[in-house]
Amino acid sequence: MGVDYYKILQVDKNAKDDDLKKAYRKLAMKWHPDKNPNNKKDAEAKFKQISEAYDVLSDPQKRAVYDQYGEEGLKGPVPPPDAGGGASFFQSGDGPNMFRFNPRNADDIFAEFFGFSGSSGMRGGPRRFGGSMFGEDMFSSFGGGDGRPMSSAPRKAPPIAKKLPCSLEDLYKGATKRMKISREISDATGKTLPVEEILTIDIKPGWKKGTKITFPEKGNEQPHVIPSDLVFIIDEKPHSVFTRDGNDLIVTQKIPLAEALTGYTLHLTTLDGRNLSVPINTVIHPTYEEVIPREGMPLPKDPTKRGNLRIKFNIKFPTRLTPEQKSGIKNLLSA
Repeated sequence: MGVDYYKILQVDKNAKDDDLKKAYRKLAMKWHPDKNPNNKKDAEAKFKQISEAYDVLSDPQKRAVYDQYGEEGLKGPVPPPDAGGGASFFQSGDGPNMFRFNPRNADDIFAEFFGFSGSSGMRGGPRRFGGSMFGEDMFSSFGGGDGRPMSSAPRKAPPIAKKLPCSLEDLYKGATKRMKISREISDATGKTLPVEEILTIDIKPGWKKGTKITFPEKGNEQPHVIPSDLVFIIDEKPHSVFTRDGNDLIVTQKIPLAEALTGYTLHLTTLDGRNLSVPINTVIHPTYEEVIPREGMPLPKDPTKRGNLRIKFNIKFPTRLTPEQKSGIKNLLSA
């Protein structure tokens, strides 16, 4: 097979797009020639290898040819000049399908990841990190391997945000949501095609309203533009029994005055379906709150721990009392 691109990127053969991006970011930062001034020549060779491996494995057509025929098949027969640039298949007479390997410049790939706007904007460091990543004079003389300045990075389309309504039960127990999205993708010739995808979102126990789940570059593909990130924002549906306060759950119970004075047992079904009985033998006054430890929401960082369940009371006072009731109450309470 010649060069093993999977080994170079330190990923397995089933690596998905996100795995490839993570691996490229880590290795490109490590082996960038400007980060290795004492070993620049070796670093540059390694950096180009990493970039080529990412270029091939992140492109479905290049990867398919590489997986089937190896490096020799990938870089083998070259089609006629009018076959078009980039990676493309074409039928030549009655011959077999052939593939043209047109590797991208290593610096251009790096620029796409780390957000440079061209060599003039590089002296202050990449926009994403604010300040220099490798030193104050980072990239002051950096250009392509042939001495040319690095080309401008394509701009990235702004993120697309969508609310993801979740029940309190989903956020208590965790859940899996599947969202169908429609988007346009570009084929090797630059033509756009509509596609539908199913995105899977794993809701973790304890997640809060406002939690963001990002699917990188799942917006429409357009020439010279990096697709938008698709961002789902957790929203909390109202619940008929519980309200949430941080990691605590709150229940407001309506009870008659007689039970507030003489004792009350609360019966409650928890968010995971358990029946809870809470006897209260003290006098319940209008601002009284019963706190049951560890019966609230799971903590997002440690779902084995939970907040508290807080029970508040709405006491129903009688609208009128008969003279006998007034007298009886006075006698009872003055004793």
